[in-house]
Amino acid sequence: MADRLKDKVAIVVGAGSIGPGWGNGKATAVTFAREGARVLCVDINAAAAEETAGIIRGEGGHARPFAADATSSASLMGMVEECRKAYGRIDVLDNNVGIAVLGGVVEVSEEEWDRVMAVNLKSCFLAMKHVIPVMEKQGGGSIINISSVAGIRYTGVPYATYYASKAAMNHLTRTTAVQYAAKRIRVNAILPGLMETPMVLKSAGLAAAYGGEEEIWKARARQVPMGFGGTAWDVANAALYLASDESRYVTGLELVVDGGLTLKYV
Repeated sequence: MADRLKDKVAIVVGAGSIGPGWGNGKATAVTFAREGARVLCVDINAAAAEETAGIIRGEGGHARPFAADATSSASLMGMVEECRKAYGRIDVLDNNVGIAVLGGVVEVSEEEWDRVMAVNLKSCFLAMKHVIPVMEKQGGGSIINISSVAGIRYTGVPYATYYASKAAMNHLTRTTAVQYAAKRIRVNAILPGLMETPMVLKSAGLAAAYGGEEEIWKARARQVPMGFGGTAWDVANAALYLASDESRYVTGLELVVDGGLTLKYV
């Protein structure tokens, strides 16, 4: 199938990659463009946003970079205006911002708690707050919140802030989906499992918790029933379905993409 997003305009928040390789947002932005969408590639790192937009343009697609702080209401208002000015509408919003800080409730500092909640949860709230009125006027749209299986399970690593913020995102997704269903605005979440992305290596203490960078992918793969870790493209393909009209009757879904990880008892 081709052109599954033909004539659609998508915003991908977190479209850059925090390190070499393919993060979920970067892969999603490129996938959306390959399927015909015009994409606003948003990231706090202007160079990372430009890199993703450049890949899309290099393939003959349509994309613009935009630097924004996803925890700032004013910054995201500017993002919405930039998209409307450039493309005239917003059909898809993909919220793909997140950080993880190692530590349980005793170890994590109050400052770390506040920062993770701002990046992981407040960003999602603010993006929906400013995009939904545009979608209402248009007669509908699709919002995709990138959560985590950490929002429904303990994954073996103590990071209380990540667990709590992703669990809250899941319920915010469900309740917002109900509130705006009659407006034809669909709100769904993707819950990736143990993915092999740059964000994992850059998360403070996470690689060390698995025994170092050389061991982390092997150790995580051993936890997965399918025997291997997922990639950003697995998340991107799930997002493509939720962004497309193929999922027109799907809202409030928590789409787990984890190779069977959450099916295990231990």
